[in-house]
Amino acid sequence: MITHEDDTERLRVVRRYDILDTPPDGSFDRITAIAARLFKVPISIISIVDHDRIWFKSHHGLDTTQVGRDPGLCASAILKDGPHIIPDARLDVHALTNPLIAGNFGLRFYAGVPLRTHDGFNLGTLCIIDKEPRELSAENIETLRDLASVVMDQLELRISAKNSLDTKEQLLKEINHRIGNSLQLVSNSLTIQGIESDGVGRHFEEAAERVARIGRVHHRLSGTGTLETVDFKKYLIELSEDIAHSLLSGNRAHELIVESDEATLSSEMATSLGLIVNELVTNSAKYAYPDGQPGSIVVRFKVTDEQLELSVEDAGKGLPEDSDNTKYITGLGTKLIQSLVQNIEGELLVGTGSNGRGVCSRIILRK
Repeated sequence: MITHEDDTERLRVVRRYDILDTPPDGSFDRITAIAARLFKVPISIISIVDHDRIWFKSHHGLDTTQVGRDPGLCASAILKDGPHIIPDARLDVHALTNPLIAGNFGLRFYAGVPLRTHDGFNLGTLCIIDKEPRELSAENIETLRDLASVVMDQLELRISAKNSLDTKEQLLKEINHRIGNSLQLVSNSLTIQGIESDGVGRHFEEAAERVARIGRVHHRLSGTGTLETVDFKKYLIELSEDIAHSLLSGNRAHELIVESDEATLSSEMATSLGLIVNELVTNSAKYAYPDGQPGSIVVRFKVTDEQLELSVEDAGKGLPEDSDNTKYITGLGTKLIQSLVQNIEGELLVGTGSNGRGVCSRIILRK
């Protein structure tokens, strides 16, 4: 017999399976439908017993998704190692106070088998319910046990898949972290090579800066996303902090401002947009404010029903007078940026800033 003192540990195991309040699942719904047909009952339920409620993962023949944790039915069934059978609830003194029995629902028959984990904890039950009293044979009870075992098999498969995904996500984070470290080493090597080279040192320096920027993108991916998706607002803010620290720390007159809507993007999309932000902010820092002039650089990310829009804007000296600012331009829209935008099937527009000064580079992504 499982005692109430074990419930704290049992609830910890329930959390481990991460099943509470998950969406409907066809595999569990099929099991309750089969149980209802086999036993010729109107209602069959897969329940998970929480600390103050009984939540239904599947509820064939019943619209309710949860009930209170009242004794007599599932709450009592999880206290046993074996099946909990009530042939006629009106004759069971322990069940009479349960609202499903005493209330308008009029439950009369209940049979539940605990959903028992491999380490001996009862998560909930597979149960069948009728509004008429009835008996179950020993063979019927074994069939109900078998169906409960199928439910547990599904739950074990689910947790195994989740653990496998968690492992892959940790691996991805480690890979991104190591890539970031490796790129930093390459950047340092190029910087040293540039110092020691005659005539081509500037090219080594630019290459080192670009590698360092790519490294920042991968470092941030390791902390703001999963295997497939990224919290882009958080990612953009943290990446911009890295850029500001690396690129603008020596010039206090420059300020990098981030304004972003909430969005979850694919890791691939976030990587491309992160690289684009790196390049555009670098361009603004280098060319918008010559001779140490003060100014700000604003990174914006907006989400609408039709599109995503990323922009980097400054209030600096602006575009050359003879530039075609309706499309990409060679000076600010580098070949790398154009290539990245094309890869994500976006559109790059470069024009004057919103206050009539400076440059605003916008990347439009249609949904």
